[in-house]
Parts: sequence; C-alpha cells; structure tokens
Amino acid sequence: MTTTVVTTKGQIVIPSKIRNRLKIKRGTKLYIEENGTELILKPVTPEYFGRIAGVLSTKGKLSKALLEGRSKDKGREG
Repeated sequence: MTTTVVTTKGQIVIPSKIRNRLKIKRGTKLYIEENGTELILKPVTPEYFGRIAGVLSTKGKLSKALLEGRSKDKGREG
C-alpha cells in the first residue's frame, strides 16, 4: 500500500512509480470519481477514451472533440 499526504491547498503527490506505470506526466488531467468513501483517480488519456468508447452513442465524435481539446491545452502549457 502506498500513502501520500494532502497539503493545505488540497493537493496530493502521486508517487513516481505509479505515475510512470500509468504514463501520468505534467499536465495530465485526472478524472475524479467518488464511490462512497473512496476517491478514484483516472488519467484522461487517449487510452482512457478508448476504454470508454461506445458508452455513449456519439459515434466517436465526443472522444475526438475531447482529445482535440486536450491537444489545444497542451499547446498552451509551454
């Protein structure tokens, strides 16, 4: 089990082994889900969209729009 501490700003550090394994890099957005008393963090990556594809009947338009938005966000980070 790995632990981390919440800062006064509500921030946490994801340990590097986990970040590396899940390909979480600076600027990666995380989806946060509450499940009772648990928090579930999921990186918002192309692989994530691939896994959830088909959940909505948008024929891929929603995934494409979200990925394009993410690309635009990356361009602004520099």
